[in-house]
Amino acid sequence: MTVTQKTGQTIGTREDWLKARLALLEAEKDLTRRSDALAQQRQALPWVRVDKPYVFDTREGRRTLADLFNGRGQLLVQHFMLGPDWEQGCPSCSFMADHTDGMTVHLAHRDVTFAAVSRAPLAEIERFRRRMGWQFNWVSLHGSDFNYDFGVSFTPEQVAKGDLTYNFGRWPYPFEELPGVSVFAKDEAGEVFHTYSTYGRGVEVMMGTYPMLDLTPKGRDEKNVEYKMEWVRHHDRYETAKTQASGTVKELQGTLKKHECCD
Repeated sequence: MTVTQKTGQTIGTREDWLKARLALLEAEKDLTRRSDALAQQRQALPWVRVDKPYVFDTREGRRTLADLFNGRGQLLVQHFMLGPDWEQGCPSCSFMADHTDGMTVHLAHRDVTFAAVSRAPLAEIERFRRRMGWQFNWVSLHGSDFNYDFGVSFTPEQVAKGDLTYNFGRWPYPFEELPGVSVFAKDEAGEVFHTYSTYGRGVEVMMGTYPMLDLTPKGRDEKNVEYKMEWVRHHDRYETAKTQASGTVKELQGTLKKHECCD
């Protein structure tokens, strides 16, 4: 095998490739088995009864958390970073949401309903949803403690202290909104239970683009910077480097820095 001077990439024969691929296959199978075991451990977590009467603003009117199940037994919630008076949703949360519409019909056939939840009033949510062309159910908790109670929204007082509890630990950066995914179940008596939440890089479960990129030679091709997702734009805001105005670049960088996520 040889290494090219331009890219540093190893070049080999088909036999070289097959030998390396079979070794990788063993590692992939091991990861799959461990991932299956981890899923079983996740599913075995104890359920916690949700006693607080959360109510949401939806396109169909006011609805309870139990109503959001839409007749099914399980509910997946994306805690979408869109606060009151924000001009637009978080680029990373929008990247997550871009993968959603194609999944909802399949989730429904496995007894799962999907909903996104944000602090912004419903009118602001609908304005941004229409701009992005999304069809999934997206509701407002305007006036409710839901996102605060599930560890993704923080009061101005908490932010001022600069010491938040996020991802089951201390988070020193002062953000009012952070990303998360939560799961709920409803029993035959109609009682609702919290079963799981994930934060930080755990929300990559919704980012189907990433595992596809991981299959390619360049991988995610992200810069060696603190906020790896600085490349992500709203899907209607991608521009080429040659035509991008400096003011737009600065605006995007400011938005991304304000809404950056954690590891």
